[in-house]
Amino acid sequence: MLQTTGYIFQMREGRDVMEERAYAYWLSAMPGLGCNRIAQLMQRCGSAREVYMGSEKIWQGIVTEKHRLCIEEAKKGWDVKRAYENMQRQGISMTILGEKEYPVRLSHIPDPPFAVFYKGVLPQEQGVSVAVIGARACSDYGRFVAKQLGETLGAAGIQVISGLARGIDGISQGAALGAGGKSFGILGSGVDVCYPEQNRKLYENILGQGGIISEFVPGTQPRSQNFPMRNRIVSGLCDVLVVVEAREKSGTLITVDMALEQGKEVYVVPGRITDRLSDGCNRLLRQGASVLLSPLELLRDIREMRGEIQESSSEELPAVPEGCSEQEKYLYRLLDYTPRSLEEIRCQLVKSNKKCDSSTLHMTLMEMCIKGHVRQNSPGYFSLPI
Repeated sequence: MLQTTGYIFQMREGRDVMEERAYAYWLSAMPGLGCNRIAQLMQRCGSAREVYMGSEKIWQGIVTEKHRLCIEEAKKGWDVKRAYENMQRQGISMTILGEKEYPVRLSHIPDPPFAVFYKGVLPQEQGVSVAVIGARACSDYGRFVAKQLGETLGAAGIQVISGLARGIDGISQGAALGAGGKSFGILGSGVDVCYPEQNRKLYENILGQGGIISEFVPGTQPRSQNFPMRNRIVSGLCDVLVVVEAREKSGTLITVDMALEQGKEVYVVPGRITDRLSDGCNRLLRQGASVLLSPLELLRDIREMRGEIQESSSEELPAVPEGCSEQEKYLYRLLDYTPRSLEEIRCQLVKSNKKCDSSTLHMTLMEMCIKGHVRQNSPGYFSLPI
């Protein structure tokens, strides 16, 4: 027998595992039953199959009359084996708390989900996982930081966890994949329901380099009440959580509270005091959250947490795109995500004893724009591409 956070499961092997998962799938699909009632039913009955086979007397005191009627109705119209096999045909897998496949990190949170559904693979237990979260309607500053963070973590082999949402979530996940890393999208819907639809390409790319995960049965549509539940899994699956941008009253802060409750390390990207998108972040910093000054510094902190030897690094300089001339490399390192005027860039060159007249400088910057190495924000203003 295995007891974990209120659940008791009889460990099974072979065909019994498949049978138990099939009944667990049926139990997970009961509308409104919830994790707590499922936990109580499992404790009383010992297995999902025994819950299915149980009588009204066994359920008494745990489920309401409404739930009892739902269970009875579901038993009549649900072919347990066929439903489970249909789920498998869609490329969807599941694991229940107590099985060896179940994510260890999730089993340690206060309210672990009864079942985890996934497409692709689950995060590696031995690998480091970092959750990157933040505003959907993010600023250029937020986009830049999320992209740099995702690329750095992905290239370092660190698993990036997030909610596949617009803005910070999706940007960091896409950047991690682009750097050859792994990412895992946690949904507030079934794993077969891509939400938001505009991130369909990201959803498909994640399946090739990670996985899509949910506690909701396949076919579940995204509902507002699902997302706070989803957020505890985002924080539950990570070792470190990073907040890039968040307003003072933001759903992102719910995830932060859950991460702190779960004992996770929380890093926050600071922002300007006049920027409403950074109000929540700056407030967290005042309350004692760790400040994130650069992705590379985060990597060093993670290595220290794991007791790994520090690497001194030429990584401090930004990675310059291939094919740049020496002058273009220098200009690239002068630029930032904040637009700078042609005159500001020229003055910086003069301070560095680099001679360049305005006409030549403008022509070089425009050539870099054509190559995609630099972005022209407005006439005479340039920044790094985001």
